[in-house]
Amino acid sequence: MRFRRHYSIIKGELNMAPLIDVVLQQLIYFMLTSSFIMQPGIKIRLPEAVTTEKVQERELIIGVSATGGIFLKDRQVSLEQLERLLRAEASTGQPVTVIIKGDQQARHGTVVAVMDKVRQAGLSKIAIATMPEIER
Repeated sequence: MRFRRHYSIIKGELNMAPLIDVVLQQLIYFMLTSSFIMQPGIKIRLPEAVTTEKVQERELIIGVSATGGIFLKDRQVSLEQLERLLRAEASTGQPVTVIIKGDQQARHGTVVAVMDKVRQAGLSKIAIATMPEIER
């Protein structure tokens, strides 16, 4: 007796819904775990310090680049313009903490001149920005 064998090839389908779910979950995970702290504009390498603190008041950031440029709100200003703009900030009456981000290679005299202009403008809360020291 001769039996016939019938083979039928069943084509499987790849269900895309679970694959899309996994990809979206990975995307969300990577977006939440990565930090996007980008400061466009001036390239300043901050010195490291063990006793770094975060200031909780309204902040006004002044950058001093390695070449001696002074930046307020991502705009390069001269010392005279800086004092005038700081006086306008002080006249608002709101407490302001001035954070000076001076590059490691910036001249000490330039940073001191900026601090002096901040005090002359009537602002007394001054902080020097540093990076937390990395454990080695």
